[in-house]
Amino acid sequence: MATDWTLGMTTTVVLGVGMHPWGKWGRNFVEYGVHAAREALRDAGIGWRDVQFVSGADTVRNGYPGYVAGATFARALGWTGARVASSYAACASGATAMEAARTRILAGLCDVALVVGADTTPKGFLAPSSGDRPDDPDWLRFRLLGATNPTYFALAARRRMDLHGATEVDFARVKVKNARHGLANPNARYAKAVTEDEVLASPMVADPLRLLEICATSDGGAAVVLASADFARRHTTRAVRVAAISTVTPTYPNTIIELPDFATDSSAASPPPERSFKQSITDGAYAEAGVGPEDLSLAEVYDLSSALELDWYEDIGLCKPGEAERLLNDGDTTIGGRVPVNPSGGLACFGEAVPAQAIAQVCEVTWQLRGQATGRQVEGATVGVTANQGLFGHGSSVLLVR
Repeated sequence: MATDWTLGMTTTVVLGVGMHPWGKWGRNFVEYGVHAAREALRDAGIGWRDVQFVSGADTVRNGYPGYVAGATFARALGWTGARVASSYAACASGATAMEAARTRILAGLCDVALVVGADTTPKGFLAPSSGDRPDDPDWLRFRLLGATNPTYFALAARRRMDLHGATEVDFARVKVKNARHGLANPNARYAKAVTEDEVLASPMVADPLRLLEICATSDGGAAVVLASADFARRHTTRAVRVAAISTVTPTYPNTIIELPDFATDSSAASPPPERSFKQSITDGAYAEAGVGPEDLSLAEVYDLSSALELDWYEDIGLCKPGEAERLLNDGDTTIGGRVPVNPSGGLACFGEAVPAQAIAQVCEVTWQLRGQATGRQVEGATVGVTANQGLFGHGSSVLLVR
């Protein structure tokens, strides 16, 4: 595959990607990160000692080492004197860690960086750490309202039903699609096809969402090797370029509720922004890359629930508000359709490994753009985007091109 190097020093290249399969393995998260890092280094065709900067996406629920993830992974791989940084932005941590590495490369401060995130999750839904923190909105929503993550997912699903007429069948069809995509993904935790009837017969968790429509919590790891254009030119002919990374925050007033808030801002005195927070995430990436949603070959989006995937279709610009169900039911977002969404299987097949999942999305898009996504390949893919978000207004989108 020929590579266009005309962007020169303004280009950052994905030189290698690697993952540890998702599951419930019950081991230290560092093991998953080291496995993913070694896979990414092998894929890049370089050695650990070639890495000049390590950017870790933090894990914060597993004891002290998780708070210094960059150095934790560097220590486990073997001290080399490499520069290091750690990022925590909840589910957007991986993209934030990538942005730190990319910025350092573009500044000319290094040629090769390793970005790595991994997690070992507790059983059941994510919950706050122990202790009283009445000034912490995330703690408050659990303790005062009992609002677990699925509660928020269900409220968003109800909002979609009320605004756009979505049905439980539509939500079930998203799960069916993603389960079919994930069958061929060796890193997916759940590689099993399901039918609409099976989804609709699964236990109700938070009305209208059922067990098979809400992502699990998982163990897993993912890593990316980023390099400057000059370094990549000497090491690969199959480069995938990082055209943009968007880590935007909301614009006041934020009139659509987001985790972990209890209420929205008022628009009585200030009109709502032109774009909602989720719309602005990929919009920032499109603007930086000089492309639009019409240029996309595929997208990996943050399907915490099957209903939220439908919202993302609109938020990333695949269709107008209220048209996501038509897009789904016409087959536009399945492999072979106009713009396949979550060809990896998405969180429906992986579950949440919080600091790894934004990096895992980049791994999938990279494999797709290289033509290496065996069994789930989007033919002729040239442009792919990722989209997710973290607590407290952390946007996350990476746009890749070949």
